[in-house]
Amino acid sequence: MVSSILYNDQIIERDNVVEIEDRGYQFGDGVYEVIGVYDGEPLLMDEHMKRLKRSAREIQLTLPVEVNQLRKKLEELVQVNGLEEGIIYLQVSRGVAPRWHEFPSTDTQAVTVAYTREEERDNELEDQGATAVLTKDIRWLRCDIKTLNLLPNVLAKQKAVENNAIEAILHRGDTVTEASASNVFIVKNGELYTHPADNYILNGITRQKILQLCDELELKAHEETFTVDELFDADEVFISATKMDIAPILQVDGKTIGNGTPGNVTKQLVKEFRKLYEKKKA
Repeated sequence: MVSSILYNDQIIERDNVVEIEDRGYQFGDGVYEVIGVYDGEPLLMDEHMKRLKRSAREIQLTLPVEVNQLRKKLEELVQVNGLEEGIIYLQVSRGVAPRWHEFPSTDTQAVTVAYTREEERDNELEDQGATAVLTKDIRWLRCDIKTLNLLPNVLAKQKAVENNAIEAILHRGDTVTEASASNVFIVKNGELYTHPADNYILNGITRQKILQLCDELELKAHEETFTVDELFDADEVFISATKMDIAPILQVDGKTIGNGTPGNVTKQLVKEFRKLYEKKKA
């Protein structure tokens, strides 16, 4: 059992660190990141730190630790816990203060907490694919900020679980946005489409890397909206997220996508993404 966590600037035992009047606990007033660890090495750490800074800025939260120092502490946490495969969970709340909705006084200090968790990569999921369900996107209008407010995502994911699916794909009206905990791509005639990185989706780190890989592989990728009907009519559908990486979706709401097997474009991207962490073992 992993027992050490990062609390502010100290690595300590996990017990007794939650304060009841922490604004993250009471308001969801904070931001977070989840970073994949492969063979003992965090992947795409710079990109995660950049997004953390942006999220904090968007909610007017001053990070208590400079990101380069925070990065070093997170790497130390991985080493202390001997983590080989899994994730780092990091969150920064606005801090502990009496429970009023407005921001607390300027002397309130933000609180940083991070822990690691073992989590094996699921190559079978990447190779064989899975199913998803559709559900309405009922989230707020700043989905681009990675905040602690995730109840709509929780409800969507629960719907997926209750339907023996891996994910719930969200839509606002006829437009597909993303999924409860991942981004969504479709492939039609060899070209990729994914929702633009605006306020309706979180610009996933894995999503960003996939678009970069598309450039390198000379695959046409469009950051454009697409409809539910276009989702069903796609040749391929896949989702992407930290540590899940890339997962082919073979059915949505019981309707078969393409020929019901992982498509060639998806398999090509899975192969290229695996190279990112396999390099670290060489």
